[in-house]
Amino acid sequence: MRQKITMNVQMNCEKCRTNAMKIAAAAEGVISVSVEGENTVVVRGDEVDVATLTQSLRKKLRYASLLTVEEDKPNPPPNPPTPPTPDPDPIPQPPAPEIYQPLLIYESSPPNCSLM
Repeated sequence: MRQKITMNVQMNCEKCRTNAMKIAAAAEGVISVSVEGENTVVVRGDEVDVATLTQSLRKKLRYASLLTVEEDKPNPPPNPPTPPTPDPDPIPQPPAPEIYQPLLIYESSPPNCSLM
């Protein structure tokens, strides 16, 4: 059975937080450890011995109390987003007007004009 264990641990500094995380992670059956708030450690695992975990934390950090032990239910997979449905009767749009640009041709040498 997968468990979610919430404990109150006295953590005054970053070193105490690191020690608490290491001790909790070293326990048998632990899957994940996280710190929530200033003094709350949340441990998730399979068949974790709560008494041994609490005793280990008390031995190193002097104060640790067990708040809750509950069954950790896995999160259901998120539902895939539904694709948007196209409009059943779209409004027809007139075609876009074509834009014509004049084509200019330049000759490199103009022919001799005899009209002048």
